[in-house]
Amino acid sequence: MDLTQLFCDIDDFVKALERKNDSFLLISKSKLRRGFPPQMSLSELMTIIVLYHSSGYKNFKTFYKFIQLHNAHAFPKLISYSRFVEWMPYCLLPLGLFLKSKMGVVTGISYIDSTSIAVCRNIRIPRNKVFKGSAARGKTSMGWFYGFKLHIIVNENGELLSFQITKGNTNDRVPVKVLCRHLKGKLYGDKGYLGQKLFEESCRPRKAGSLTVVSTPMGCQELVNT
Repeated sequence: MDLTQLFCDIDDFVKALERKNDSFLLISKSKLRRGFPPQMSLSELMTIIVLYHSSGYKNFKTFYKFIQLHNAHAFPKLISYSRFVEWMPYCLLPLGLFLKSKMGVVTGISYIDSTSIAVCRNIRIPRNKVFKGSAARGKTSMGWFYGFKLHIIVNENGELLSFQITKGNTNDRVPVKVLCRHLKGKLYGDKGYLGQKLFEESCRPRKAGSLTVVSTPMGCQELVNT
């Protein structure tokens, strides 16, 4: 991923957002308990976060040390690791809006699937306190886990069309109605998405067209919209 191109895309988005509603981005005016605003811009903070999730690193602290050693020239006002972590929560909402702005185009051919987001190893589940009450035990084809499920829909070009995060014990069919409300054409998924109730709800005619739910060969069944 090209660092310069990524930063320019994010910076253009942040500036456009600030022009629409300057008070919307609270990070530009907010202060922490110590009363010091961040030296880095919101665009720089968001760029590093996106880079981390596309880097392959599994530990953010290790990744940040890499940035400090090899990319400090790109971030002249790079702050300390602990300071950066303090400001990460303020980037959540802008990052979500940036992701929405990068959604793909509905082409009539869509694919749906889910994946697990484990918050800790199974042996540590009884001791996990950070996500207590939010995360849940779930099971996928890879086995049991504790955390959340990420449900996504993409088109045939791999462009993201819709997504939702649920508890780990949520059935794959539950969020489909919400995820595909703006879709039309055919939606392909594995046998985990088979169900007459889901088919009837998804294939109900809409102003924008109708949706046909089709299973992949794993499901060995095809649901046809009539």
